[in-house]
Amino acid sequence: MLKVRSHVPYLYCAPLVLLLAVIFAYPIIRVFDFSTRLIRGASGPFIGLDNYRFIFEDPTFKEALKHSVLLLLCVPVLLVFSILLATLLYEQLPAWKFFRTVLFLPYILAIPVVGIVASFMFQLHGPINQALEAVGLDRLAIDWLGQEKYALMTVALVIVAREVGFGIVLFLARMMTLDASQLEAARIDGAGWFQRLRYVILPEIRWTVEFYVVVASITMLAWVFSYVYTLTQGGPGTATITMELYIYNVGEVQSTPGMASAAAVVLLAFTSVLIALLFFARWRAARAEAQGA
Repeated sequence: MLKVRSHVPYLYCAPLVLLLAVIFAYPIIRVFDFSTRLIRGASGPFIGLDNYRFIFEDPTFKEALKHSVLLLLCVPVLLVFSILLATLLYEQLPAWKFFRTVLFLPYILAIPVVGIVASFMFQLHGPINQALEAVGLDRLAIDWLGQEKYALMTVALVIVAREVGFGIVLFLARMMTLDASQLEAARIDGAGWFQRLRYVILPEIRWTVEFYVVVASITMLAWVFSYVYTLTQGGPGTATITMELYIYNVGEVQSTPGMASAAAVVLLAFTSVLIALLFFARWRAARAEAQGA
């Protein structure tokens, strides 16, 4: 076996780390600096933590933070649907290649396109409600985007419908590398579909699952601006405002970049803590597995 000194892999990674530092480190430092200043133009006087106090006293910020946290509930939904649909495709059911294309197609569409089309479909008198009324389900024909109690749920539904395509392709690609003999042996032993999924497939793809949970969590926290902006622009009222849209409104619309920077720092801190917890859980699981072996 080829032996490599422990520091050699880090040397290979160093150029990319340096590039990322140049691209992202300076903007992050500037955001932290802006969050402590009353910005007028390119800079402004130092005001300490006043911007943080202002945003935490703002009811709209609290609504945005709550909605961003609620969107994290989409992560387990995405995970379950992605694994189940990928497993069905892996079983190569009739016309599975066609369904693979259909399921992945929404993901390759631009988010603004998906948002505009979805906003038309979920109108009060749009195609969704017309179809429900046509089959006698008039009670389900609600104002999906116009009522506060349904708007965020509808946005989450659109996000799941598009983002599930990435999960399906990711898990299907991993499943295609599995040892088919294990599944065949389980099938011969009488294991049903769910038993094969639980006891054979899931243990083999657990690292992919953890990677996907991290990516999906980041998406729900910091990658939904285009969905919300094209679907509802945060309305009705503040029913669908998220952290990203709040930062945009405060920084660009209200022209208070100091407060927007403070909100961005809060979002960065929250996302970093969540990712750290996920990686810590993965480290503990890997350690327990190594000790058990």
